[in-house]
Amino acid sequence: MAAYTERMSSKTDPRAEAFRLLPSVEEVLHDAALVEPAARVPRELWVGFVRDVLEAWRGEIKAGTLDATRLGHQLARGELAAALSERVERERRAGIVRVVNATGVVLHTGLGRAPVHVEAAEAMARAASSYCVLEVDRESGERNQRDERLSALLQRLTGAEAGIVVNNNAAAVYLLLNTFLERGRRDEVIVSRGELVEIGGSFRVPDVMERAGVVLREVGTTNRTRIEDYRSAIGERTALLMKVHTSNFRVQGFTEEVEPRALAELGARAKLPTAFDLGSGLLEGDGLEPLPASMREEPRVRDAVESGVDVVTFSGDKLLGGPQSGLLVGKRATITALRRNPVYRALRQDKATIAGLERTLELYLAGRGDEIPSRAMLRASAAEMETRARELASRLASVADCAIEVVAEQSQPGSGSAPGVFLPTFALRVTHARASAAQLALALRRGEPPVFARVQDGAVLLDPRTLLAGDAELLERALRAAVV
Repeated sequence: MAAYTERMSSKTDPRAEAFRLLPSVEEVLHDAALVEPAARVPRELWVGFVRDVLEAWRGEIKAGTLDATRLGHQLARGELAAALSERVERERRAGIVRVVNATGVVLHTGLGRAPVHVEAAEAMARAASSYCVLEVDRESGERNQRDERLSALLQRLTGAEAGIVVNNNAAAVYLLLNTFLERGRRDEVIVSRGELVEIGGSFRVPDVMERAGVVLREVGTTNRTRIEDYRSAIGERTALLMKVHTSNFRVQGFTEEVEPRALAELGARAKLPTAFDLGSGLLEGDGLEPLPASMREEPRVRDAVESGVDVVTFSGDKLLGGPQSGLLVGKRATITALRRNPVYRALRQDKATIAGLERTLELYLAGRGDEIPSRAMLRASAAEMETRARELASRLASVADCAIEVVAEQSQPGSGSAPGVFLPTFALRVTHARASAAQLALALRRGEPPVFARVQDGAVLLDPRTLLAGDAELLERALRAAVV
């Protein structure tokens, strides 16, 4: 970079000197010192990186925060090469890659929520990498519904008459609302005021209703809603009676809510459809070990179906433990109406996701639901976690400059599932001799593969609850390689 500094002059305007000193794009592109990083990305992208860095420096010069002297020092120290190399590294690290989840948050939205069972992943890979039976009947050769098999599995698992799948639970709610809308005649959906939830990403149920074209009719109060509130709100414009499980918060104290069975009975008498949005979607029953007692307040899908409401909506990638999806189960006539809505085509799932869901549901029906990673993580006891934590601590004990201590901690279900529920666990409290907890956590996230952990009270916490098979070895390698 010394060649860039030869144009410095003390006789001109300071900003003009800095602009004169700033290399051109062509000069940087022909710099022999940058051949190696340039070769790691397509040329067009490399040119864009060069322009971006030079433009950022040009902006600093215009603002008066970068003069010729300082710019000369930056060039002499190789900071241009460093900035460009960092751009290349950032590009290489971008996108969806496998990570080690050591946060203890089982359904971590930022990290992809539920890791699917290995057999579900294999089914998804086979469907994605080949032709598959999707919308054709093997016996007749005629076209059929792509989620016909999935609907049959949902019937067996939930007791519903039929089922349908879309790309997430928000889409399920949107399809539900839009289907029962009769513009100009029936366009009101009655919902308890205490159930108008906002989930992650500022996603609000009232906003979904508005986008679906319906008019929200709030009843009751934040903490108390009775069936009489629903009954008195029914009018000529009522299109749907709806209940929403408050999956990411709890109202405690002087409270009352309408039971789904009571809502179903009212809907039947008023000849109005009824719906129950569960959000997370908990499956419990034959062949499954129960989840921790602290999570048993979550409504079960089968119970919701048995209440008699016309349709139940829930996520496939939360407590169910499958790939991202929104599932709707209920009465056959209702599901048929949902399927016939033209909006369904825009929301339906792809072949790989359907294949993964089918295998996930088959595992439940085969009595193997507890093998699903997220269920196994949620069910692990504190005693199990202490054993795993001490084994992991022993493995990491020889990592240089790190002090490791096993401490009692708490894990979380995550993703708005079971709010206020914490799972007793044991974690590794890691401190570094020369680096702060934030620096160590950053180094771990930049590793290969990235490791995500919690930073708490001046230390990095590694919770083994969310480690998958083989992750302990990857974690050890990442901690040893962390440069801080």
